[in-house]
Amino acid sequence: MKIALCVKQVPDTSDIKWTENNTMQREGVESILNPYDVYAVEAALKLKKAYGAEITVFTMGPLQAADMLKDIIALGVDNGVLITDRKFAGADTYATGKTVSAAVKKIMPDFDIILCGQFAIDGDTAQTGPCIASMLDIPQVTYVKKINEYADGIVTATRLLEDGIESVKVKTPALLCILKSEFEPSRALINGIIKAQNTEIKTVALEDLGLSAEEVGIKGSPTYVSKAFRPEVKHNGEKHNCLETGTGAEIILNKIKEIGVLK
Repeated sequence: MKIALCVKQVPDTSDIKWTENNTMQREGVESILNPYDVYAVEAALKLKKAYGAEITVFTMGPLQAADMLKDIIALGVDNGVLITDRKFAGADTYATGKTVSAAVKKIMPDFDIILCGQFAIDGDTAQTGPCIASMLDIPQVTYVKKINEYADGIVTATRLLEDGIESVKVKTPALLCILKSEFEPSRALINGIIKAQNTEIKTVALEDLGLSAEEVGIKGSPTYVSKAFRPEVKHNGEKHNCLETGTGAEIILNKIKEIGVLK
């Protein structure tokens, strides 16, 4: 079994910066592994332990993302691929899906499963994984809570839906988007850290993918951000110091009468 694990670096929520095109600045900004991708990593590691899978982790981003890939390799992942080129900057989910799918097709054309986190906390669109599946013309399963079994080229998984749970089977190659689970994330051991330090991260640029500059990055993005802002926090609350006067109950009663709940 071969697994393509697609992950993303997201800006630390306390350190968000914007470009002149109202896209998030990635270079030179403190970043973390997208939290939902942590569970995709765990799902891949469980499949490796159960079925001897070979895992290659892919990410698209600036050169600093190579450090994140090494951290993931330290957990037990086999290889890392960094998709990086200035022309990829500003990509929306469509352009990102096209770029990542082209990289997976070039580096690991014989993959069995692609794993992604269900959401990315810097956008929360849940579109990139399905877009990758669409570009590669493979089936997809979203909102996966647990991968139960892999046998004879068939993956059995449990999906979490709004009105219950669903057990599905999908023929590989296929893409699965993973939700948060209850298990504790793995921690790197010393042997894994040493392996990660000695593993070369393969870099892939635009010229390697057979795509044009008009198909990627902000030029290849059919959507754009017209405005980016932090919402103002507004409230009409009142503060009363009632501990000494003992008038709290009276104030609450009068307020209830004011809004017409009591007469």
